[in-house]
Amino acid sequence: MLGLALRSVRQRPGRFVATLLSAFLGATIVMTFNSMHDTAGADGVDKISSDTLTTAATVVGGYGTLLVFFAIASTLTVNVRQRAEEIQLLRHTGATPAQITRMVVGESVTVALVATALAVGPAALGGSLLLDLFKDSGQVATSVHYTFGPIALMSGVTVTLLASAGAAFLAVRRATKAAAGQVRRPGRARKSASWAALALGALAVTSTFAMNATDAALMAAPAYGAILLSVGFALVSTDLLRAVLHRAEPLVTALTGASGYLTVRNLRQRAAQLSGVLMPLILFTGMATATLYMQAVENDAIKASGLTRSIEDKNLETLNLTVVGIIVVFACVMLINSLYAATAYRVREFGQQRLAGATPAQVLGGVAVEGVVLTVTGVFFGTLAALAGLLPFTAVRTDGLLPHQGLGTWIAVVSMAAAATLVTSLATARRGLKVPAVQAVTLAA
Repeated sequence: MLGLALRSVRQRPGRFVATLLSAFLGATIVMTFNSMHDTAGADGVDKISSDTLTTAATVVGGYGTLLVFFAIASTLTVNVRQRAEEIQLLRHTGATPAQITRMVVGESVTVALVATALAVGPAALGGSLLLDLFKDSGQVATSVHYTFGPIALMSGVTVTLLASAGAAFLAVRRATKAAAGQVRRPGRARKSASWAALALGALAVTSTFAMNATDAALMAAPAYGAILLSVGFALVSTDLLRAVLHRAEPLVTALTGASGYLTVRNLRQRAAQLSGVLMPLILFTGMATATLYMQAVENDAIKASGLTRSIEDKNLETLNLTVVGIIVVFACVMLINSLYAATAYRVREFGQQRLAGATPAQVLGGVAVEGVVLTVTGVFFGTLAALAGLLPFTAVRTDGLLPHQGLGTWIAVVSMAAAATLVTSLATARRGLKVPAVQAVTLAA
């Protein structure tokens, strides 16, 4: 089956472009920050510089590992789901579930190895630029030289391979069971993980009130709490979408008429597939909003106190802004990959709609309504998770409940999420509509 996996990658490379991009970006980020461990451990590095570099590598490396798994898992889930007919054909021709699993996992591992190899150069360049950033801000001595060593390389290979193999195994396991006609209770493990993340997030957020305004780790508890709450919501995004659609159906139908009604019905049927789109939306909105506002509140509090910002304060701001940058990149990649794959797969559906009398403009209108519903749902639950962490932090740090920075940052975050969702889905749908309706139905059948 490994040989079959290699041939599949060679013969149909376009199928694996989204997975390759996710794995490439993941490996780049993981190796970039873990190269700070190599640099910190080199000869002649002073303790303050070493601590700064080690903290950056540890904190951001943890975020990066989590986001790598989500990105690759989201892309692979869509990829495997679209190959349901192929998997079913393999089952009917005598392939066992174990053989199919080895083939798909082999494909994913092959793509991950290629992605990691391609990421070495950009990661080394990114690590060098990151070290220069620390030097320019005075957090690292100018005498420190950049080192890209075994820690960076091994972490990139290990994290990317494990994430790819694990995500592929879980995705193909579900697909082979579906192909065999086995009925499973959906989402049991995911719901358990979601409840665990929500409980831990609530505990972390609540613990903020037990801390003092001047505690060095004050931001950590609500920030991690907001992240865990975002993850908890993302894990049950299918159920959340169905609940929103149930409430929103009368409003959408009233605003858009029959096309809105059909759109909502279609969204309900495809809720499981669209969960891959909601996950990055919720994670992006929740993590970016909470981190940016908490950092702004912290900066204003330090300024109001008249104190000089310490090296630790600068480190914290650098880490927070870097984490937000990672979140933006990964969330956009996850969102674009999932939307592109999900929308490109609907060429046959679009063709059937046009043969039934729908105009291209009506088809695009339906796709736009879907994008708006998805954006509103993801932004709502992401914002809810962010507020759960932000409000306790603001209350303890400033003795006020709401931050004074206004809605500008939140509007920017929401605008970015909406733009990525609508532009990707509409551009992909428009490309699919260029295929004649009869040909689209015939080719996809």
